[in-house]
Amino acid sequence: AVTICNYSPLRYDRFISPFLNYTNARNITNTTNTTIFTTAQAAYIQEFLLYKLNQDESLNDYFYSLESIMMSCNYNNMPCTTTNFTWFISSLYGLCYTFNALLKSTGQAGLKYNADNGANGLLELSFYVHQHQYVPYLSNGIGMVALVHDNVQMPIIEMTAMLLSSGKHHKLGYAKKTNLFLPAPYTPCNHKVDLGMQAMFNQYNDADYAYAQLPCYFACMQAYTYKKCGCGNPYRWSGRTIVLPNTNTPINIELCDFANPCYGVAATEIMNTQSIWTTYCPDCTLECTYSEFIVKSTSVLAPPSFMIDDIKQFVESSQVPLPKDWNTSYVSEIQSSFVSLEVAYETTRTEVYSQQPTMSPVDVISNVGGQTGLWIGISFLSLMELAEMIYRLLRSQCHRLWTRT
Repeated sequence: AVTICNYSPLRYDRFISPFLNYTNARNITNTTNTTIFTTAQAAYIQEFLLYKLNQDESLNDYFYSLESIMMSCNYNNMPCTTTNFTWFISSLYGLCYTFNALLKSTGQAGLKYNADNGANGLLELSFYVHQHQYVPYLSNGIGMVALVHDNVQMPIIEMTAMLLSSGKHHKLGYAKKTNLFLPAPYTPCNHKVDLGMQAMFNQYNDADYAYAQLPCYFACMQAYTYKKCGCGNPYRWSGRTIVLPNTNTPINIELCDFANPCYGVAATEIMNTQSIWTTYCPDCTLECTYSEFIVKSTSVLAPPSFMIDDIKQFVESSQVPLPKDWNTSYVSEIQSSFVSLEVAYETTRTEVYSQQPTMSPVDVISNVGGQTGLWIGISFLSLMELAEMIYRLLRSQCHRLWTRT
C-alpha cells in the first residue's frame, strides 16, 4: 500500500474565513481582511483545528480533496481513480489517502497485486499541490509526503513519511522484509486487535488494519491520558475514541488544550511506571508477523515542457482558485506545484526471517525418556512393567481383603 498527503494540509481559500471568525470571537484579532496573514495569527491555527475537533465538526473541507490534487493514477499500466484510495486525517498533514489498503467493504478481493495485468507492480501518480493556496507560516516546504507500507498496516505517516519536493519526478524503489515470530508459549508476540485499537482503526475510513505494537501504544496511552487528565493527547487525532481497561464500552473524548501540561505528564508516567503500564498496556507486545519496506528514493526534474498544457488544463478545472497572475505566470506556478511519483519494487525477492522452535513436542518426550534412561536406567518398557507390578500388588491386596470377609 502507498499513502500520500499534501505536505501543507490547509487550503487558504476555505480555511481563512472560519479561522478569522474564530479568532475575532475570542478577541485575538479584529479583522475581516482575508488577504493578510501574520505569524501571530499562525500561532492559533492548531488551537482552531483542535476546537473544531472537540466540537465534533468535520475538518475535511479545510483540506485538499484527492480530486483537487491528483492529476493521474496508473497501476500496472491500468488507470486507477480516487475510488481506489481510502482516507484518514493526520494531525500534521491533514487529509491523507492510501492506495491498496485492505478494506472491510472489499476484503482480499479488492487488493491489487504485483502481477496484475501481466506487469510488475508499478504505481504511477502525478499531483498538483496548489502551493499558492498554502497557509503562510504553517509549513516550511512545498511538495508531497509518501509512505510505502503493508496492506494491513496502519500508516503512521507523521513519523515515517518520505518528503517529495515539487518540480521533480520521484521514484521510490522498495524491497520487502517480513519477520515471523512464534506464538505463545515460545514468545509473547500478539496478533489480536483489542477494542481500544479497533476504536482507533475506525478513524481510518473502511480500512481493515491488523495488530501492530506502535498503534497499541497509542491506544493504551490515550486511555491512560484520559483517565488522568479527562482529555486526550491533542496530537492523537485518531485517538478520540478510547476504551478503558476491563471495560467494553467505547468512550468519545475531547482532546486536551495544547497549553495543558497534563497529557505530557501522563505520557511520562505510563512510560516509566511498570504498574500503570501493566494495567493499561498488557498486550502491547511485538507483532507475530511484521513486514518492513526498505525504500530507496531517486528523482529527476519535472515536468517536461510537453506536459505544461495538460497540467494547466487540470489546474484550471480543479475548482481551486487560481493565482491572480495565473495567465502570465502559470509556467513557474506549475513548476512550483507539480509532483510526479512512481513506486515499484526493486526485487521480486522477499526476505523472510522466521523463528523455529528448537524443540518440538516429540523432541521433549524423546529427551525426557533419554535422560531418565541415562541417569536412572528407566525405559518406557520399565515404566510399563512398574505399572503392571503396582497393579498386581493392589489386586492381590484387594483379593486378600475380600477373602477374609
